[in-house]
Amino acid sequence: MPFDQNQKNRRDRERRAGDSVQIYGSHAVEAALANMERPILRVTATANAANRIAELLARRKLEPAIVAPRELDRMLGEGAVHQGLLVEAGPLPALDVSDLSDARIVLVLDQITDPHNVGAILRSAAAFGAGGLVMTAHHAPPLSGALAKAASGGLDTTPVVLAANLARALEELGEMGFTRIGLDSEADGFLEAQSLNNRVALVLGAEDKGLRRLTRENCDVICAIETVGALRSLNVSNAAAIALHSARRAQKSRA
Repeated sequence: MPFDQNQKNRRDRERRAGDSVQIYGSHAVEAALANMERPILRVTATANAANRIAELLARRKLEPAIVAPRELDRMLGEGAVHQGLLVEAGPLPALDVSDLSDARIVLVLDQITDPHNVGAILRSAAAFGAGGLVMTAHHAPPLSGALAKAASGGLDTTPVVLAANLARALEELGEMGFTRIGLDSEADGFLEAQSLNNRVALVLGAEDKGLRRLTRENCDVICAIETVGALRSLNVSNAAAIALHSARRAQKSRA
């Protein structure tokens, strides 16, 4: 993706905000307001947008600050598709791997740093009913802003675990009965050929580096997504969506 100074500035502002996060865009804001685990500090909206979410605001007993669209443009920076809505919120409660004990499919991200990719992955996780997402606490984008917008509500509907030690998190998933499948476009075997059990952790690495050594060593199998064209490598968010669909179908066929 080309360098975008506005995107960089927004990410810097999000990181400087400390414990508060910015969430903008209709679906992302609506999901945040509907999630009672999400503390809401302030809502800024255009008059039309505030009318659209009046029921959610009333449920939370929130009075939005009404502004013109250009004021939101100024606050978020040029290029942020805010759809007239901005929420300043607190972070969700921290989760551990043990909190995913009821999940059947979990996604694990190994230092994927692009907020649009992580957001798109969360959107797919929500669409396919994944029980959670585990990602590195460092070398990862902030859980707000562009990521929340790309997730289209998935950030507030899919549990996210920030792991200080991803290798240890994978060990814990193995101890919990998950088959840990690392995805690598250069692997010999294919995901579609795997006999999946009822608990699967799909492990994806950054597009430029792939899976790190310790991550690979803590996977039960490394495989590729079967493709038929000249290009074997997929964008990581596309790979996540296909892998989720394959895992869900495989589990459904065993039910």
